[in-house]
Amino acid sequence: MLFAEFDHGAIVRSGTNRGTPRMIRFVIGNPLIMREMAKHVPDAGSYAPVTVLVDERADGVHLSYDRMTSFLAPYNNPEALKVARGPG
Repeated sequence: MLFAEFDHGAIVRSGTNRGTPRMIRFVIGNPLIMREMAKHVPDAGSYAPVTVLVDERADGVHLSYDRMTSFLAPYNNPEALKVARGPG
């Protein structure tokens, strides 16, 4: 589910009269999965939904994101990590 979209490139470009960089931040996730993680680690709500950044650079288009497991690892909660990892 797409929660929000931010045009970070517009902020970086402001005042430069240039058409680059193009950079979009998407806030995406599944609210039901976040709810399950937050049952075990309430702080999961600070990290979910996740952010995905798509930006255009001289060498091509880049996709950047963090996995929920990396956010939740410091909490040492196996149940929350199991939800974050998903089925499988």
